[in-house]
Amino acid sequence: MSGKKPATEDKKFMNIDVTDVDSLKGRLKPIGGSRSDHWNSIIVNQTAQSLWVEHSGNETRDRQYKATVSALVGIGPKDEMEGMIAAQLLAAHNAAMECYRRAMLGEQTFEGRRENLNQANKLSRTYAVLLDALNRHRGKGQQKVTVEHVHVHSGAQALVATVERPTPLNSSKSENRDDARQITHAPQPAMRSPNAEGERVSITSDAERPMSDARRTVAGSTEGK
Repeated sequence: MSGKKPATEDKKFMNIDVTDVDSLKGRLKPIGGSRSDHWNSIIVNQTAQSLWVEHSGNETRDRQYKATVSALVGIGPKDEMEGMIAAQLLAAHNAAMECYRRAMLGEQTFEGRRENLNQANKLSRTYAVLLDALNRHRGKGQQKVTVEHVHVHSGAQALVATVERPTPLNSSKSENRDDARQITHAPQPAMRSPNAEGERVSITSDAERPMSDARRTVAGSTEGK
């Protein structure tokens, strides 16, 4: 018989204390976007660990860590989702800049330089995708046009659009603001309405009518001679 223990015996159960009220005060929310400071601490540590830390001294390393915290605060995540995107934005930026730096190093092969530039290009694209995702999550970059009470009568057309025209030199800002958006109403010839009453239309009768004699005397005719 095999001496292996059942898989259930190898599992270790972990108890997570969720009654830590102090951790839900959100003192570090400007960093990670969460009310839980445990989460905010994890976000800032994950972001800092993605840095290419210089080994020139503790002073330089501390300055990099402080710069990372300042960048997260500058992005200003409002929830946990934005906190994760903000951390990945900084990680992608740092990795891209490191690849760009390595691509500029001398005494390397052409393949090595090309690979670093390719990776930097991919990371820059990833950064742009993450930034777009953050803007869409925040509702930016979407234009909404609300049109109220547009009446289009029968046989007419209405064009709803933004109409721009040159600003007169002697006009005020209030006048320009009123004329910024207009509803251009282009009237068209009205279509005939349905014939509800049954309009009378004259028709040709099938009654027999006398026909005129088509024969006539032609000058110079030899008929009858």
